[in-house]
Amino acid sequence: MLIEIKKGLIVSCQALDNEPLHGSKIMAKMALAAKQGGASGIRANSKEDIIAIKKEVELPVVGIVKRNYEDSEVFITATKKEINELIESGCEMIALDATLRTRPNGEQLEEVIAYAKELKPSIQLMADISSVEDAIHVESLPFDCVSTTLYGYTNETNGCKLYEDDFKFLKQVVEKVSLPVVAEGNVLTPEMAKRVLDLGAHAVVVGGAITRPQQITTRFIEGIN
Repeated sequence: MLIEIKKGLIVSCQALDNEPLHGSKIMAKMALAAKQGGASGIRANSKEDIIAIKKEVELPVVGIVKRNYEDSEVFITATKKEINELIESGCEMIALDATLRTRPNGEQLEEVIAYAKELKPSIQLMADISSVEDAIHVESLPFDCVSTTLYGYTNETNGCKLYEDDFKFLKQVVEKVSLPVVAEGNVLTPEMAKRVLDLGAHAVVVGGAITRPQQITTRFIEGIN
C-alpha cells in the first residue's frame, strides 16, 4: 500500500454516531466520490464501514476502530479486539495509537502489533503518534510508516496544530525517523497538502476539510463573520 499512496492523497471517510452522515452506505459513497476526485487511498473507521467501502472502490484502505475505554485515553485501535475486527474487514493497512500512553486492559503496544502480524503477516501498520518521542520509539517496532494524527489530541499536545510554524512538528518527525511519514491533522487546503508533501511527507491524509460538511460550513460562517 505504501507504494500506491506515495505522494498521494488519502481521504479520511469517517462520521461518528452523532454526525449527520453517519452510516456505512454513506461512507462508501463518500469513498467513491474521493476516488473519482483522484484519491490514492481511504482511511476509514469500523469494520462495517471498511467492508462497505471495499465493495464500492478498489482503493487501498487504512483501517481504524475508534472505541473509548474507561481505563485509558487511547481510543484508536487500542486493543487486540480492534485488531481482530480490522483483519476481518480486509483493509490493507491498520493504523493504531502508538503513543507512549497506557493502553486499555494493561495491553502493551508491542503485543498488540505482534498479534496483528501473527494473524496476518502481510498486514501493514501505521503508527499514529503525537510527539517526536513517540516517533523515535516506534522505529524499533515493526511499523511500516508513521502518521502525525494525534499531534494536538493528547493532554500534552492539546491545542497544537500541525500547520503551526510552517509545519514545524512534521519537519521534526521527518528529520528524526527513517520510516515514511504521513501528514495528518488540520490539513485544510490544497496548498497545505502540497506543502507537507514538499516538506518530505510520504503522503497526506485529509478528512474533515473534504468529508465533514458541518465543519466546512462552520469555517465559512466564521470567515463571513
